[in-house]
Amino acid sequence: MTAESSHDRLDDDDYPAYTMGRAAEMLGTTQGFLRAIGEARLITPLRSEGGHRRYSRYQLKIAARARELVDQGTPIEAACRIVILEDQLEEAQRINAEYRAAEAAGPPEA
Repeated sequence: MTAESSHDRLDDDDYPAYTMGRAAEMLGTTQGFLRAIGEARLITPLRSEGGHRRYSRYQLKIAARARELVDQGTPIEAACRIVILEDQLEEAQRINAEYRAAEAAGPPEA
């Protein structure tokens, strides 16, 4: 692995850089919470060669949102469903904005 490819991973939100213990520490939660949102299929951590869970920054962002909802009294299963729906809505809005921008730009010139 080159130094350049290692540096690229630092900017990759999907690179599974964090162990379960470190992820729980960063979120201020327990490892059990991370396992629970994994069982609810909110996030699926990658596994190291030794079988240990590894989390990406994107997954930690999703887990942090679920934790906010749980801290407000939302049951964990409902919190996970809400986060999934929020993520789907965000993606649909992004796609819609792209379509509108393309439509506003008019047909491509030949």
